Amino acid sequence: MKKRIGSYPSVRVRGGGRAVVSQAGSVLLVETIRKSGLDNAISAALAPWHKARAVHDPGKVLLDLALAVAMGGDCLADVSLLRAEPAVFGPVASDPTVSRLVTTLAASGPRALASIRAARAEVRERVWSLAVGNRPDADGRVVVDIDGVLVIAHSDKQDATPTWKKSFGHHPLMAFVDHGSGGSGEPVAALLRPGNAGSNTASDHITATRLALAQLPKQLRRGHQTLIRTDSAGGTHAFVNWLTRRGRWLSYSVGMTITADIHQAVLKVPASAWTPAVDADGQIRDGAWIAEIGGLPLAGWPTGMRLIVRRERPHPGAQLRFTDVDGNRLTCFATNTKDGRIADLELRHRRRARAEDRIRNARDTGLRNLPLHGTSQNQLWLEIVSLALDLLAWMPMLALTGQTRRWEPKKLRLRLFSAAATLVTTGRRRWLRFSDSWPWSNVITDAISRLQALPDPG
Repeated sequence: MKKRIGSYPSVRVRGGGRAVVSQAGSVLLVETIRKSGLDNAISAALAPWHKARAVHDPGKVLLDLALAVAMGGDCLADVSLLRAEPAVFGPVASDPTVSRLVTTLAASGPRALASIRAARAEVRERVWSLAVGNRPDADGRVVVDIDGVLVIAHSDKQDATPTWKKSFGHHPLMAFVDHGSGGSGEPVAALLRPGNAGSNTASDHITATRLALAQLPKQLRRGHQTLIRTDSAGGTHAFVNWLTRRGRWLSYSVGMTITADIHQAVLKVPASAWTPAVDADGQIRDGAWIAEIGGLPLAGWPTGMRLIVRRERPHPGAQLRFTDVDGNRLTCFATNTKDGRIADLELRHRRRARAEDRIRNARDTGLRNLPLHGTSQNQLWLEIVSLALDLLAWMPMLALTGQTRRWEPKKLRLRLFSAAATLVTTGRRRWLRFSDSWPWSNVITDAISRLQALPDPG
């Protein structure tokens, strides 16, 4: 009989290896920080918290935390991933130093948060100017999606309360710039709220929108070239009226609850008024129709608001609601966009679903759990998560092409960041040499070349 030796080769293991760098592919994130000028901007923003005799710069400490989260970490102690490789990440502060800085910045409250956010906005404008052809406002317009996310708390943390889904934790409100079908998205607002915060609280939506607009280049902060997109949680009188009053009108596309008035209006829409819906390729979608409803008593709503309803055959087994009509599922949204076919406007609104992908990626990047106890500390953690997500969005914008630009954080970590390399010193230069057998070594080296070809920040 043939002796069975198992499915995998047997290898012997021992320590003592030299010049081998783990997580070497994360140099892509380090180079993104350098070329974007994020290190200088964050260091300048946190200069007031730099003690005279301190060894570690607060900006570097905060960016190290963001790098650790981008690489898959989910707590302060995961900065040890960077500390293990000083040749790539430089000197990294000890765990007690990191903890003390987080406590100090959290105690500063809005002042520290405002400084970090201002630095992010400054760098974002530079990154968008460098990302020729890949910038989210390439056509002069930008879309901001606002959505809530439930974060489960596994211990009694400050402001952790029962949620509307019968869980226990927090209910942050997030905003993301949509990069379209060719990319991902980047965070522009993260508002920490108690778990029992309402889904349709207009004041929170206004605050999140203010934070999001402050992150955009100045020419996009007001005017029709910026579209604010939400689900039905944003369909409140106060929020829509605020969007309308914001300087020159912001464009909006907000989901609406099917009220009794809307339900009755749908019943009166003639068959000839329903238009077939279209899919992402512009092709007619079977079993779905849309119509614009006019003549409704829209008391309290702004002038110029359009109401568009979608009627669709439900999927097999789907449970209908009382407001559905003739066995068809009804959804509704409001917009102030004047031009364009209603089919295109409805497709534009439906693409808000990409925000769910952004939230899923955020959960994989430090948002699955808020690791600290105090609310101010966890709000700072949200800023660290936002920095990590910025890096995971900016690096593909600046360095990747084709389908690799759409890789989500998990795939970036498994294929690029986790790649090991040998560190070779020749003359006065240090080189990371990636294995030819690693399938994505060329992706890493090509991306590094594109980043290094970018101009250094002034």
